[in-house]
Amino acid sequence: MQDQAPKEEQDPKVDYGHIKSFVYRRGHLTKAQEQAVERGMPVWGIEYKAGQQLDFEQAFKRQAPTWLEIGFGMGETTAKIATAHPHVNYLGVEIYTAGVGALIKRIEEQNIQNIRIMSHDVVDILNEMIPDASLDRVLIYFPDPWRKKRHFKRRLIQPEFIKHLCTKLKPGALLHCATDWEHYAHQMLEVLSGEPALTNTVSKDLAGGFAPRPDERPLTKFENRGLKLGHGVWDLLFLKS
Repeated sequence: MQDQAPKEEQDPKVDYGHIKSFVYRRGHLTKAQEQAVERGMPVWGIEYKAGQQLDFEQAFKRQAPTWLEIGFGMGETTAKIATAHPHVNYLGVEIYTAGVGALIKRIEEQNIQNIRIMSHDVVDILNEMIPDASLDRVLIYFPDPWRKKRHFKRRLIQPEFIKHLCTKLKPGALLHCATDWEHYAHQMLEVLSGEPALTNTVSKDLAGGFAPRPDERPLTKFENRGLKLGHGVWDLLFLKS
């Protein structure tokens, strides 16, 4: 009897096990946010469809560089970045309906045209819908922290996830991560530094490999308040080789 093929040859999809891009928790959805989701998702949303690769040109109705933001929260930063870069197709992923509603309200109020939203876990989205070598930039700002060091296995930034994410990046694409939890920051640095396809834009001799906040990542009111209280924020900027 012939030996079975290795698992990765039997099934090309990546088995992430426990890894998800979010932590389950209940959130309050206002009536305005609920109405924004009902009204705006048919216009600005992209439905998750397993096994169907996304055509960015069709989704955005134009050909342009594509940036992916994983976990946009309430959309404050997303709206600012997309407005500052109108030439970019900006794909935002967020699992929380309240955040989706909040971003749609910003899109409508500010007449932002270059954002599309997917409300599904990004692990599935990457595995099923994002074509290889299609992303010009990926932004992961303040992911769910699992702040205690012993919880590191529950965090999104794991070697398996980053390895697969890199297959979706174009050569020269930028991966930008930021967190306000120091343990997570050092884990991110270790994981990203350990991925052969990525190169840190900052030498370890400079601030241990962490980057100063680039102007392209807006300072949110929550971050500004935290900095005034003496809390730290760590940025990581890596390039796909």
